Amino acid sequence: MKIVYAAAECTPFFKTGGLGDVMGALPKEIAKKGEEVAVILPFYEKIMAPKFKTELQDEFNFIVEVGWREQYCGVKSLKKDGLTYYFIDNQYYFGRDGIYGYFDDGERFAFFQMAVIEVLERIEFIPDVLHVNDYHTAMIPFLLKEKYRWINAYADIKTVLSIHNLQFQGIYAPQILADLFGMGLEKYYDGTIRFNDCVNFMKAGLIYANQIVTVSPTYAEEIKTPEFGEHLEAILNQESWHLTGILNGIDYDVFDPATDPHIYQNFDSKKPAGKAENKAQLQKELGLPVEKDVLLIGAVSRLTHQKGFQLLVNEMNNLLQFDVQVVVLGTGEYAFEEAFRYFNGAYSKKHRGIIDFDLDLAQKIYAGVDLFLMPSAFEPCGLSQMISMRYGTLPLVHEIGGLKDTVIPYNPLTKTGTGFGFVDFDSYIFMETIKKALKVFMEEPKIWQKMMAQGMTTDFSWTTRSNEYQDVYQKMF
Repeated sequence: MKIVYAAAECTPFFKTGGLGDVMGALPKEIAKKGEEVAVILPFYEKIMAPKFKTELQDEFNFIVEVGWREQYCGVKSLKKDGLTYYFIDNQYYFGRDGIYGYFDDGERFAFFQMAVIEVLERIEFIPDVLHVNDYHTAMIPFLLKEKYRWINAYADIKTVLSIHNLQFQGIYAPQILADLFGMGLEKYYDGTIRFNDCVNFMKAGLIYANQIVTVSPTYAEEIKTPEFGEHLEAILNQESWHLTGILNGIDYDVFDPATDPHIYQNFDSKKPAGKAENKAQLQKELGLPVEKDVLLIGAVSRLTHQKGFQLLVNEMNNLLQFDVQVVVLGTGEYAFEEAFRYFNGAYSKKHRGIIDFDLDLAQKIYAGVDLFLMPSAFEPCGLSQMISMRYGTLPLVHEIGGLKDTVIPYNPLTKTGTGFGFVDFDSYIFMETIKKALKVFMEEPKIWQKMMAQGMTTDFSWTTRSNEYQDVYQKMF
């Protein structure tokens, strides 16, 4: 089977979050299973590591018509991990310091989506399955059927749309159809891709894709409700017959405490003693008292309301009265950044808020802390809870989305679990759950060690998850 993945980001080249991690791991695993795989990405020259730039091969270039604009489209390639990556080069659209958040994102990703389709014949790789991801590529199933239907070579392509975060949908004025895509407005006026008097990229993808996938089974159910559906719940219920929730995995080649070069000392589930050394070295590096019996709590995240940091900030003064240390790494909303800076000064021996994006330190935190906080208001899947368990760190999570699907909450009756969970999104409940974790850590160290071992040996690999994606691909034929 020939499979093409199209996305706005992909590790190790460039990423902002979970989408990049999935694109870095899933195509690689599918290729290992013998499928013929290609990945098509924008070429963000300024943010791609120099070591990858030197490996790129220039293939060819052509013109993409973005409405009345004739835009250059260069194509570069790189072979890695048994598959080929193609990069769409246009410096006007992608020669920037970031991936998203620009006034012309609609135009940038309109160009990219048409370039993805138009490059397929030119690279002589007509896929059986074209797998698109989030709103940046969600119009591709629509474009294949409505704009490019005259190309016979594309007639049998099946499409899959993955929803990584439904909050971002690609909502633009209806004129975008003519101005950028060079199309008429028929499918807008008949309501097919119209939503609240706008063109909605995500809605178009939901209706036109042959299969829809979300990144966890629980999230697949949640988005059919008003609470999590981001106003598209009626469409998702209508299309639920081809909606599947497949839990994300983590890349075991990258996240392996036995081989990770970023952590202080390697360890694994059979030889977990190195975990204590990672804790001590992390405390030392951050200038915290080196105390093995203190519960070291960590968080690595974007500092936003979606990630639930209002719960932590609300309870921090209370939390730091206990025998704990807290380490927070991330950037985000100004109020949260300032709050963690304040706690640095107010509790200099107990708190470290590092307002930065530091992948090396992130790995050290996963390996060094005892308890990892993920109180997200909503979380389609989440990867950090799986990474933390892999590194012998127990996660404490709000039981929604993928967090509910991956973490087994501690049961005080059976003394089992792989972490701690709370259901009501409330600061008091959150704090009570931390106190429960602290009690187990202090009074039942053998139970804590047992939970660590269970988390470290739980299978979160993409090897297993990729089988489920293959099932989705195969049932379209």
